[in-house]
Amino acid sequence: MLDHASLKDKQRRLRDGFPETMGLKVHRALSWVGRAEAEEEDPDARFLFLWIAFNALYADIDLSSEEERARFRNHFVQLVSLDHERRIYDAVWQRFAGPIRLFMTSPYVFHPFWQFVHGIPGHDDWQARHRQATHAFKRAVECEDTASILSMLFDRLYVLRNQLIHGGATWNSAVNRSQVRDGAEILGCLVPLFIDIMMDHPEADWGKPHYPVVEG
Repeated sequence: MLDHASLKDKQRRLRDGFPETMGLKVHRALSWVGRAEAEEEDPDARFLFLWIAFNALYADIDLSSEEERARFRNHFVQLVSLDHERRIYDAVWQRFAGPIRLFMTSPYVFHPFWQFVHGIPGHDDWQARHRQATHAFKRAVECEDTASILSMLFDRLYVLRNQLIHGGATWNSAVNRSQVRDGAEILGCLVPLFIDIMMDHPEADWGKPHYPVVEG
């Protein structure tokens, strides 16, 4: 696994050749990866710090529209296409195949389930939606569509993130402990890989930071 120290060393060597926007994203993400490494005994904190690192690389996430979902998937398509060493592939299909399958089949990180629980109209069919999503996951597995798997996985991780950040879970709770722990492990592997790929390909379009530095 890549760690903060090795990534930071690489960033110092290469950053003069980074576009300003991409360089800022990597700089911010690395700071949160380093903070997450100090939380080996606290998966809740580690998960949240790693999610912030992912957000620094991507942007604000709002998966309520099909347009945003398409942009979200395209981000993973780009990462996978530039991963010439197939490190993301190995993580998805070998190291974390079991935990990813559990995320994709659990209703507790499926957004329509919680919409139903909260009585939001139009979500009585959440079970049918869940079956449809599970079938889509199985099709992606059959096709070894890594980008689609990542898109689906991070959709579920986003629900877990919301549960934690909006006070929908108890710190260090026994409930959903395996999901938080597995989520932190998955992010701890993938986010540093994403950073490394971005640094290897600064010429790619990684978008602009949602909150750029503004001089006061």
